[in-house]
Amino acid sequence: MIILKFLLSFTRLLLFFLLTLSVFCLLAFTNLFYKNKSKKVERGIVFRRTNIRILHYILNSKITVYGKEPLVSGLIISNHRTYFDPIVILKNILAYPIAKKEVESWPLIGNFGKATGVIFVKRNCKYSREESRNQINTVLEKGFSILNTPEGTTHKESTTIRFLPGAFNLAVQLRVPVIPVAIDYKDINDAWVGDDTFIPHFLRCFSKWKTEIKVSYLEPIYSNNADELIIASKKQIDAELIRFRKEWNN
Repeated sequence: MIILKFLLSFTRLLLFFLLTLSVFCLLAFTNLFYKNKSKKVERGIVFRRTNIRILHYILNSKITVYGKEPLVSGLIISNHRTYFDPIVILKNILAYPIAKKEVESWPLIGNFGKATGVIFVKRNCKYSREESRNQINTVLEKGFSILNTPEGTTHKESTTIRFLPGAFNLAVQLRVPVIPVAIDYKDINDAWVGDDTFIPHFLRCFSKWKTEIKVSYLEPIYSNNADELIIASKKQIDAELIRFRKEWNN
């Protein structure tokens, strides 16, 4: 049984890299015929969505969706369990996710991210944050949303931990709504925490035949007060996380 689980997860990992490499190469080749840099990135977002949809079939992830995916552009705010969160949330949404700067150096994944609209931020660097703020403003002006995880780290807690205020201050400055999203996994060990590295974590999590996930898209919140945005979004996400776990336990 252990051998079969390893073979399943290893096959999925191999297919994940082959799929991402194929989509990246196709995108890079077709981009040769486009001179406009912003158009290249926008095409990359569409390619990324296609890649994500195929990946869900490969990994046999079963996603239960509550609410409606947002129709307005704004700052999508999600709790954070693992690197897989954006792959679930962005399955049907064309948005720019924010990722920590370290991910940019990951083989293939970092290159794919840069080509498909991922905004990499060095959180403790003032100049990186300022540059990212300008990028975010440009993205929102084009009608796209931004996906951010204000907890700043992954964890296994039953509800959200402290939200960093940066994204909410930005929402107030740019006068855009905050769109809360709650996400959780039936197996709490799917969370990527501690000293876990990508490949061992992937092999462990996706050795299961299926991965059960719940995601809830909540109503946009409008406010000119960052603290109000934090309190309201945190309260709504926490309520959904508690409901998810109760449904699974029952």
